Amino acid sequence: MANNNNHTANIGFEDKLWQAADKLRGHMDPSEYKHVVLGLIFLKYISDSFENRRKELEAELNDPESFIYTENPETKDQILEDRDEYLAENVYWVVPEARWSHLQANTKQPEIGKLIDAAMITIEKENPRLQGVLPKDYARPALDKQRLGEVVDLISGIGMGDEVSRKKDVLGRVYEYFLARFASAEGKGGGEFYTPAHVVRLLVAMLAPYQGRVFDPCCGSGGMFVQSEAFVRAHGGRTTDISIYGQESNPTTWRLAQINLAIRGIDADLGGTYADSFHNDLHPDLRADFVLANPPFNDSDWGGDRLQDDARWKYGTPPSGNANYAWVQHFIYHLSPRGTAGFVLANGSMSSQTSNEGEIRKNIIEADLVDCMVALPGQLFYSTQIPVCLWFLARDKANSGFRDRRGETLFIDARQIGSMVDRTHRELTEEDTRKIADTYHAWRGDPDLDAYEDEPGFCKATTTGDIRDNHYILTPGRYVGLPEREADDEPFEEKMARLTAALYEQFAESQRLEAEIRANLEELGYGE
Repeated sequence: MANNNNHTANIGFEDKLWQAADKLRGHMDPSEYKHVVLGLIFLKYISDSFENRRKELEAELNDPESFIYTENPETKDQILEDRDEYLAENVYWVVPEARWSHLQANTKQPEIGKLIDAAMITIEKENPRLQGVLPKDYARPALDKQRLGEVVDLISGIGMGDEVSRKKDVLGRVYEYFLARFASAEGKGGGEFYTPAHVVRLLVAMLAPYQGRVFDPCCGSGGMFVQSEAFVRAHGGRTTDISIYGQESNPTTWRLAQINLAIRGIDADLGGTYADSFHNDLHPDLRADFVLANPPFNDSDWGGDRLQDDARWKYGTPPSGNANYAWVQHFIYHLSPRGTAGFVLANGSMSSQTSNEGEIRKNIIEADLVDCMVALPGQLFYSTQIPVCLWFLARDKANSGFRDRRGETLFIDARQIGSMVDRTHRELTEEDTRKIADTYHAWRGDPDLDAYEDEPGFCKATTTGDIRDNHYILTPGRYVGLPEREADDEPFEEKMARLTAALYEQFAESQRLEAEIRANLEELGYGE
């Protein structure tokens, strides 16, 4: 994966760090090794945060103008080891034997695995929010303890600096970078826990979650939440203006999400445990202002036969052999009266007519919920090479933007955008994201952007009637048409003369090269 300006994290040393860590895993499978490394990165983060808070307390204790100033050594020690002094600043309490300095001092010891497990257990015990979240199998015989100690030494160099915020940012970005690399290494399995950050950024840029409740009922490792908070900060807002809710059915992925959010200092309600959104909705009464999601594509084993009369299926009962339209209706069910949703689905969702899917899509369109459809190129995901699409739904099109767009839908065909970063993966650049998002917001009437205009081959605003005439197919290519061809003012006779002359030049060059090749073959004794 390229290390360019559009990459998940570009802070200079992540790629070298990954290469070093990858060498240390030996024959361990990436899906197993990621928990070893990511757990240690989190342990380093909370230990760094603790040590920074401890230094702040020491400075205050030694400052005569501070209200906690004291010259009594015993009092200083008591305050420095006062658990509440850390929790009050949203810093995890870390006992001495769980601190990174203690672990680093024992990296060459054969019991390093036991020490790390003990540290994880203690941290969970002292911090109930982390109960059942941290990995605790570093002492297992299959894990090479020498390599484990080397990984600890490697991670010890992350997060150097004086500012707590900078250290949090560095470690958080390293964590996200490693998530991406592990997803790439795992291939199809990596898609279960990671949505590429450039795709998430596009979803977030289009929904613009400045304020309100943000919900992802299939949250994976929590990337939607990380990017939502980053969006708010980048636009001068307060992250406290958004409330985050999520759910994840895979237990190991749920733990990754908890760690990812904790390392970013993001407060989120993930339901307290892992659970299936269809069969155990942990937020049944939530009505979100924004739904952001990347559900499993075409899931055939979602247990739909046990949910035939579910209240969520307002627009039709989804087929038990494909969960796509179960997810769509689950998202709609959890939207507030003015809520908007943006999510990824397989391209087939835009046109499928099988097993009641066409009827469900028709009902959703006639309910005037489809705000925008975006077709994306293939090779964006680790889990699949197929092209995908983005759906954007709005409960109230009259008030979801600056203009009343009732009875209208915007189609964007972005299949030709993006840049290949290696032989199998494509990424959306910042320019790509800006073009798509600005097109959408201009159509919604954003006064800070130029007035929206259809662009043949790229975007088209159409009516529900047009979609009805197209049998409720939502494929953007059906509506946007072909790109306009550049005007050609060169007279036909002049063009033919120019092209013919160029062709004869190529004929002459071909004859020259043929003669040269024949001469070389004759010198080698292979002439006719």
